[in-house]
Amino acid sequence: MAEITVETGRNTGLRTWKWSHHGVSLRLVQRLPDQTRAYVMGKGFPRDAADELATSCFFGSMFRNDGKLPMDFDLREWKVVQNGKKNGMKVRETWKQRYRERDDISDSARIGLNWSLMPTVQHFEPGDYNWGMTVYGLPPGEKFDLHLKVVLDGKPLEAVIPGLQCAPETVEKPVS
Repeated sequence: MAEITVETGRNTGLRTWKWSHHGVSLRLVQRLPDQTRAYVMGKGFPRDAADELATSCFFGSMFRNDGKLPMDFDLREWKVVQNGKKNGMKVRETWKQRYRERDDISDSARIGLNWSLMPTVQHFEPGDYNWGMTVYGLPPGEKFDLHLKVVLDGKPLEAVIPGLQCAPETVEKPVS
């Protein structure tokens, strides 16, 4: 049986969701739009593209396989569910296509963004882990459920992380 926990950072006010099942875990940490905006502008993205990225619901994400079975995933199979509508995530290939013909975005900025995002398809042996950003394509503050699929030892596993919420534009002053 899968376990889901939710925490609020005492110093940041940002929320973290953790899904775990048979030693496999996914940790999703809200990223404020300004965190993402500053990050991609630092890579060289112009303001309009940085604003689009920043308001697309980024999460810091960490996948771990601390179990005994190999695990695979393909983020293109995952669904963002909001008000009964299912949409795909915004994966590496989404952003490559979106910014492909923009002359004002350098190759180094594109490469930096690409390597910052969680790989779209990945295989994990026991003990493997990876982290990157995942993008859900919703405005700041929006709530949604994430329908994920992994393959654990060759067997498909589907799960739902309910009640995820994109970070708001700002958070209340954290409790000290």
